[in-house]
Order: sequence, then structure tokens, then C-alpha cells
Amino acid sequence: MGALRRAFLTKYHQTWRLFTFPFLHAGLFHLLINLSSVIYVGIHLEQEFGSLRIGIIYTLSAFMGALVAALFVQSTPAVGSSGALYGLLGTLLSELIWNREFRINKVSEIVSSVLIFVCNFILGFLPYVDNFSSIGGFISGFLLGSVLILSPQLPQVAPSKGGLIDYGVKSYIKLKLKQKLDRPVLRIVSLFLFSLMLAGFLVAVLHGININSYCTWCPYVDCIPSTSWHCKDRETICETMVSNEHMTMTCMDNGNFRIFPFTNISLARVNDLCNLICF
Repeated sequence: MGALRRAFLTKYHQTWRLFTFPFLHAGLFHLLINLSSVIYVGIHLEQEFGSLRIGIIYTLSAFMGALVAALFVQSTPAVGSSGALYGLLGTLLSELIWNREFRINKVSEIVSSVLIFVCNFILGFLPYVDNFSSIGGFISGFLLGSVLILSPQLPQVAPSKGGLIDYGVKSYIKLKLKQKLDRPVLRIVSLFLFSLMLAGFLVAVLHGININSYCTWCPYVDCIPSTSWHCKDRETICETMVSNEHMTMTCMDNGNFRIFPFTNISLARVNDLCNLICF
């Protein structure tokens, strides 16, 4: 139903899953935590920097997270809605670094950001939730934040009772603030790095590169072994029996079986159901 698996990209060439992967959640609990975190961080950034810039960062970070996840994805289905959230967190970090002298509540912002980062990353160790998309989204958000949000939307200052002198001083301060926040070299370098990463990851995904083949410990960034699930990459095999109205699937690894009230489903959906039974 839109999740990523290695075979979907390399064998069936379903690249459209790169666009559905960032919008899927692994259950109601993951949906609630992720959505509440996006609202909390997103509203703060949108109020300060505008919906257009934050929307661009959110979308591109989600896609970058999908590309990074595709380089590490295994046989188990994975979803990566956290990539966009971590793009916002990366943007917030870049804003705190480059505009730190103009921040008032730096400590509270850092503490809340760290809590959101840690809580959502821990969720990434659960089955079907991808942590690599979060890493890719975070890096993307930091670079795009360095490009797009160095000049915040400063409110218009109306003349006060003090007259034109007050208004002139405030306008001068606002102009100097904009000049100080404008760093063309940093913007160019960050944009170049983001473009390089985007092109490199896209080419690697289209060529079917699997980084897990070169990195034996990488799967444990996304999974912690438990008695309830495993972290080894292995193909699941199920025996399927179809009657007129029902379909019975039995996992050949552990003997678990399920009876489904339908028969006419795609091969990709059969593989998903088999993986759920065997996991």
C-alpha cells in the first residue's frame, strides 16, 4: 500500500513508492506522535518565516528522506513520515545557529527540539518505521534552512506617538538586521551541497545500490533486536491457498497462518500480508 521494500525498487521498479513512502505511518500511535510533533514545530517556523518557505523545506526534506531510506531499505516494508518532521527540526537547528544572537528563548527551544528529536528517533526502532529517512530529512532541512530562512519575516513597524524619529530608528534597525542575516556565501554553499546530495542519492537509488552490502552495522541504526521481532534481512515465504471466497496464508518460517475474506489482490499486497504473518 505504498511502503518501501528492496524488491519493489530493484525488481518491480516501482519508483512511485518514493512519493507515497513519506506520507505513511506505522499505526495510530506513530501517526499521533508524528502529527503532533509536526504541528508543534511547523507552526513556530511558519509564523516566523512564512508558509511558502517552510512548505518547500517540508516537501523537499520528505523526498530526500525517501531517497536515503531507499538506499538502506531491506525486505521488510518500511514507512517514513518522519523525514519531513526531521526536515523541520533541521531547519530549526540552522535557524538557532545562524540567528542565535537574535533568539530570546534559546534554551527552551533547544530543549523542546531535543525531546522531539529523541522521542521520534526512538519510535524509528519499532517495526516498519524507517530511521534513515529521518537522518536524510534532518540533513536536508538543515541545508535548506541555511538557504531559505536566514532572513526572517520581520513585522511592519507603524509610527508611534514619538513621531518620525522613532519610526526612522526602527526602520534603520530593521534594515541592519536584514543585512546581518543575509549571508550569500553560506546560502550558495548550502544550496550546492543540497543539490549534490539530491542528485547523488537519486542516481544511487535508480541504480539499485544497497548500502547495507557495504555496512554491516547500518541495519541497527533502524532496528534494535528484540524477542518480538528480528533485525536480519530475509525473504519471507508463505504458502497460499485460495477458495471461492477466502484466502489462507501460512508462513513457512514459523507456521503462523491467517484467513482473509478476499482473493483478488495484487502480488505486492500478497507479499505485504506474508511479511505481517511471518514477522
